[in-house]
Amino acid sequence: MSAIPLGVLDLVPIPSGSTAADALRNSIDLARQTEQLGYARYWFAEHHLNPGVAGTSPAVVLALTASATSTIRIGSGAVQLGHRTALSTVEEFGLIDALHPGRLDLGLGRSAGRPPQRAAEAEPFVGHTPNGLRIPERFSFGHLLGHPRVTLQQKLLNLPGAQPQDYGRQVDEVLALLRGEYRSAEGVEAHAVPGEGADVQVWILGSSGGQSAETAGRNGLRFAANYHVSPASVLEAVEGYRAAFKPSAELDRPYVTVSADVVVAEDDASARELAAGYAPWVRSIRTAEGAIPFPSPAEARALTGHWTDADHKLVADRVETQFVGSPQTVADHLERLQEATRADELLVTTITHDHADRVRSYRLLAGEWRRR
Repeated sequence: MSAIPLGVLDLVPIPSGSTAADALRNSIDLARQTEQLGYARYWFAEHHLNPGVAGTSPAVVLALTASATSTIRIGSGAVQLGHRTALSTVEEFGLIDALHPGRLDLGLGRSAGRPPQRAAEAEPFVGHTPNGLRIPERFSFGHLLGHPRVTLQQKLLNLPGAQPQDYGRQVDEVLALLRGEYRSAEGVEAHAVPGEGADVQVWILGSSGGQSAETAGRNGLRFAANYHVSPASVLEAVEGYRAAFKPSAELDRPYVTVSADVVVAEDDASARELAAGYAPWVRSIRTAEGAIPFPSPAEARALTGHWTDADHKLVADRVETQFVGSPQTVADHLERLQEATRADELLVTTITHDHADRVRSYRLLAGEWRRR
C-alpha cells in the first residue's frame, strides 16, 4: 500500500488565539517537514471571508512555499475559476514556474457558493461499501443559496456586472494558453508570457459526477475527488470522471487522487481529543458564518455543549467521515478509501489547534504508511 503516494491539502488554518502571519509561517514549516517525510504533493486551497482560514490566494502562498522547499510538488487545490480569467490564472502560475520549473500542479475548481452538480440519473448510495468505507447521506447546500454572506462574497470577488464564464470553456482556455494554441473567435492569437509552455500538471477538482468530472475526463486530465468536502458523492465523482475519460497527450488512462480529513495521534483517544474542534469549525462554514479560528479542545466543548439536534445533523456527514485515531486506525481508513475509489494517490488534510500536533499527525501517518 505504501506504493500509493500521500499528498497534503492545506487551508492555512488560523487557530484561536493566533494570527494569519502565524498560520502562514506554520504552513510553510509544515511544507518543509512533509517534504522531508516523503509526501508527494503540497496543495493550498482557496477560501475567502473566513476568519479562521488564511489561504485566500494559492498562487501567493505557493510562491512563498516554493522558495522554502526544493523537491515536493506544490499546487492549488483549487484555484476558483468562477471569479477570475484563464489568462490571469496561467500568468500567475507561469510566474512561479519560471523560477521553480517542473514542480507545479495547477488545480482548477469551480467557485464556492454553488451546490455541487450531480448526474440526474444517479441514485444516491448510503451506507458502507463492501470494504467498509462510510458513505453518508447527501448534505444539501440549498440553504446557502441566496444567503447574504454568500451573496456578499460573490459581489466582492467579481467586478460589477461581471458574469462567471462556463467552467468547461474556461478550462479549455487555460489549456490552450498553456500550449500556446489560443485563438479568439476572430482568429487572433494570444500568448501568455510567462505561462505558455510552463511545465505544470493540470488537475480538475470536483465533488460530484457533474461538470467538473466530465471536464477532467474529456480533456484527459488528472482528477481530484473531494471525500473530505462531499463524502456522499465521492464514488459518483470518480465513476463519472472515469466514464468521461479520453486519452490525451498527458495521460493514457484515468488518474485520480482522493482527499480525506484525518487526525493522527499516538492512540485513538488522544486523536479524538485533538479533533474536538472539527465539528464547530465545520458548523461555522455550513451556516455561512465563515470558518472560525480553529478552537482548542476546551473551547470546542464549550461551543458544542449547547448544540441542538439540528446542529449535530448539520455536521454529521463530515464528522463521521473524518479519519481520527492512531496511525494504524487512520491508515486502515485510508486503505479503505483507496480501495473503494481505486485512487492512484490520496490527499490528506489535517487541522489541529496546535501546530506541533499537526506536524506530529503527518509524521505518524507517514511512518505507518511506509510500513505497509
